[in-house]
This record gives sequence, C-alpha cells and structure tokens, in this order.
Amino acid sequence: MQASIQGYLVDLDGTLYAGGSALPGAAEALQRLRRRQVPFRLVTNTTSRSRSMLLQRLTDYGFEVELEEIFTATIAGRDMARAAGYQSVAPFTPKPALEDLDPLELVGGTSGRTARAVPDAVLIGDLGDRWDYDLMQEAFEYLMNGADLIAFSKDRYWLHDDRLALDAGPFVTGLEFASGKAARVAGKPSREFFHAAVESLGCPPHLVAMVGDDLWSDVQGAQRAGLQGWLVRTGKFRPEILADSGIQPDRILDSIAALE
Repeated sequence: MQASIQGYLVDLDGTLYAGGSALPGAAEALQRLRRRQVPFRLVTNTTSRSRSMLLQRLTDYGFEVELEEIFTATIAGRDMARAAGYQSVAPFTPKPALEDLDPLELVGGTSGRTARAVPDAVLIGDLGDRWDYDLMQEAFEYLMNGADLIAFSKDRYWLHDDRLALDAGPFVTGLEFASGKAARVAGKPSREFFHAAVESLGCPPHLVAMVGDDLWSDVQGAQRAGLQGWLVRTGKFRPEILADSGIQPDRILDSIAALE
C-alpha cells in the first residue's frame, strides 16, 4: 500500500508535536520525505495561531518547513468567505489568527471592533475556554439577524495538557441548533479543504495519504474526499474510541516516525 502513495498531508498537533515539543522521530520523518522528493503539506484545523506563528513553532521544534507548505483552516475560511462575496465578518477565534483573515472587514466577536450592522457571516474557531455566554449570545444574535455561519472546524476534542478538551465542534453545533442554520466547514473534514491541499501536491487524490490523530477529521474526512486515511497512535488517539467508532483507517502507525 505504501509504495503506491505519491504524496502526504500531515496533521500538526498530536501528530508532529505534542506537549510543547516535537514527537520523537517526527522531524526526521519529514526529512526522509524530502530526500525521496515525496511532496507533502502540513494541514491543521488549529486557529489559535496564525500561519506565520505555526511556521515559527515548527522551526523552534526542529522542523524544516516553508510557509507555503502549511494549510490552515483559518485561511480556508477566509477564502470561503471571500468566494461567497462576504465583506464584513464577525470572527470568534483567537486573536493571533486574525491576521490571516485580511482583507476581510472584521467586526464584533474577538476583533475588538464594534459591529454597527449585522455582519455577512460569523466565523467560528477554537476559542476553547475563552468561550462565555456573552460571546455565544452575540454570535447567535448575528445568525438570527441574517448572518451566515462558517466553522473553521467541527472537531470534537483535542489533547490539551495530557487530557482531552472540547474543541470547536460542540460550540458550532450549539449555534446550529439554536439558530437553525447549518455551518459551512472550511477546514478538515471538508472535501474542499482536502482537495485544495492535494491540488498543490500535483498528485491524484487516491495516491495521497492523510496522516493524523483524529478519526473523524483526518481519517474519515480524507477517505470521504477520495484520499487514504492513516491514523497515528499519538496525540488524541485512544484504542477504545477507535474500536467503537466504526471507522477503518487504511493504515495505523505507532507514530509519524514510522512513515518511510
């Protein structure tokens, strides 16, 4: 199976690094791909940092990566909003990632700017424990008054300080339930996100493997988009969750270090 793969999409948090450092053998795995001239892209739903900040983090962890090799849900969400013709958006995402939303007009939410009219869309990122009732209420009111809903991701949970923590998905689902509006998902497991990343590799989708620790966004999402979905036993991986999920990864690796 592996011999047929011509390119890789690789998740970041939980796959390349965790707990403030690179996972053992992760940097070397990417170096092996470079030596073999196998193209790859690093794809993430993380919206707590801008793409330039993610590049700096990877560099600090010992990875040799170019900015153009990083695909983020924030940039995918920006592009989705622009393609829809939206001009003003209310971002509910950590402030460091706001720089990647340029040139959209940012109002309300975490932008620090007062919304004097209903924005065209509400953008939801992974605010984590920064969510509170007032922010949820603000987003809800925009939606009820005509704004559309874009979720950078609908991930269920992630690994934070050695325990599973709520990700953006539960908050997106709450806003969908309350407003009656369905979110458009910009990042993984969106087919559009996977196809855009694959297009930059120059490989047919069925010869690309998505490698990550999330059963739904990484493995199942990739498979539904026509890619292979490979699961790593690091990060948020839990054997009992895999057993109960009904999802069958195309391959399971002990870690990214096993990638040849």
